[in-house]
Amino acid sequence: MSQAADLRKKLAGSEAIIAPGAYDALTALMVEQAGFQCAYVSGASISFARIGRPDLGLTTLTEVADSVANMRERTEISLVVDADTGFGNALNVQRSVRLLERMGATGIQLEDQTSPKRCGHLAGKSIVSVDEMVGKLKAALDARNDDDTLIVARTDAIAIDGVDAAIERAHAYADAGADVLFIEAMPDKEVMTRVGKEIGGRVPLLANMVEGGKTPLTPASELAELGFRLVIYPGAMVRIISFAAQAYLHELKEKGTTAGLLDKMNQFDQIMDLVGLQESIAEGKAYDPEIKAARD
Repeated sequence: MSQAADLRKKLAGSEAIIAPGAYDALTALMVEQAGFQCAYVSGASISFARIGRPDLGLTTLTEVADSVANMRERTEISLVVDADTGFGNALNVQRSVRLLERMGATGIQLEDQTSPKRCGHLAGKSIVSVDEMVGKLKAALDARNDDDTLIVARTDAIAIDGVDAAIERAHAYADAGADVLFIEAMPDKEVMTRVGKEIGGRVPLLANMVEGGKTPLTPASELAELGFRLVIYPGAMVRIISFAAQAYLHELKEKGTTAGLLDKMNQFDQIMDLVGLQESIAEGKAYDPEIKAARD
């Protein structure tokens, strides 16, 4: 069974799969080591980490593809990749799907915002017509090399046209063949419950948990009861890391030493173990017996 087929089978179950956000090989590796079976490759987090800019459609396909390739080379977990609007029209979508799938994506998410897009929990969004998005989804489905690669259809219509319109779009995207449906920025439990009842029986639903965003933070077990099968936490990883980094930099600036932070960081041996020093040395020795141990 392919990785994509395995994820598809799991999404057909009754439990919700939790997918922490990742944006490079190290964060994906930590997600895998923590025991998660899926990571969400966050477009916003890639924008923060790679170019130090907000999520306003500034990253490129190649930047996202490079990030996915690095994650796939180091991990075996499923990777659901945020491909924004597909980086253009239907032809761009096809190129995006082919490249991201080749780099190791298990699922590819496309949204119905206009370009340039912006974070789904920001104001000022606009969306393309239903027909244009349906065309993009069909182009994505036709471009897949593996029919099990998941195409995730996201609509941002709630913020522009309301809940009814968002649900209508979700049905249209399911009719077009989308494998997973993602209604962005659901404002409350009432809407989440309605979405689960009206759409959950068709295809698996995705819930987006954004700390400080529009949708109330809800435990994955409760989301599963509402009908959601994939729960993503796209920005928590970069928020945790950036928060810790700011504290470290403040103390280093104030005290001129990291001595007081040793209990808040991985020690030298710990970070080497995390990234697999011993395994890499052992693997190298299998080909070159002259390679020396990296630890005394």
